[in-house]
Amino acid sequence: MAEGYIELYNVKKSFGPKHVLNGVTLSVPRGHSLVVIGGSGTGKSVMLKCILGLLHPDSGSIRIAGEEVVGLKGKARDDYLARFGMLFQGAALFDSLSVWENVAFGLIQGRHMARAKARDIAIDKLGQVGLGPEVGNLFPAELSGGMQKRVGLARAIAADPEIIFFDEPTTGLDPIMADVINNLIVDCVKRLGATTVSITHDMASARKIADDIAMIFKGEIIWQGAAKTIDHGGNPYVDQFIHGSAEGPIQMDVLKP
Repeated sequence: MAEGYIELYNVKKSFGPKHVLNGVTLSVPRGHSLVVIGGSGTGKSVMLKCILGLLHPDSGSIRIAGEEVVGLKGKARDDYLARFGMLFQGAALFDSLSVWENVAFGLIQGRHMARAKARDIAIDKLGQVGLGPEVGNLFPAELSGGMQKRVGLARAIAADPEIIFFDEPTTGLDPIMADVINNLIVDCVKRLGATTVSITHDMASARKIADDIAMIFKGEIIWQGAAKTIDHGGNPYVDQFIHGSAEGPIQMDVLKP
């Protein structure tokens, strides 16, 4: 595998007695798309929050382009966060702002760009995700779930970020719209040349958008490899997850009558 652009080494994070990350080690080459799969409560979202600096790991190292980023503060942290775009689960749009203002939010609030220039960029990014300029003046409540997700994607790429995180990008969408979103993600990432990390339960999405796939289980990366090799990886935990089987080494706590 090529040299890592995003690198995590032995990252641990606990909340009181609950150990969520138990030594995550992960490497994402520049320009690659990594998808992290795993069940609910396995540490996927906590891992992303640690990379973003929203949570401080208890121990371990997180390096971006060779630079340690754990513990950044002040302007250094602001500059670091400016390198990221993020597509949140459920789109997470601001109800009180128009669509274009949602897309341009980081440009106006974070980079203090003039509203007219930010609006032009927002309309261009909306076009890149298949939405016409007339959508810019609507409000999120007037959009379907699929359109909201596309607006969220436009916001994620508005500042041409070098790193993009996708948090469950197809949750709540029907299979056809989910595939539309997957194709848009692939096109946008390719256009930007961005390095991306996605977390998802959706194997169809993982197969479509990933160069590499990693599986997290009980706070540890138990498998990582090229997406095309996942069906033949020989890991029983991965096999059980990708086939959605109740039988296997991953046991769910279910009360039986």
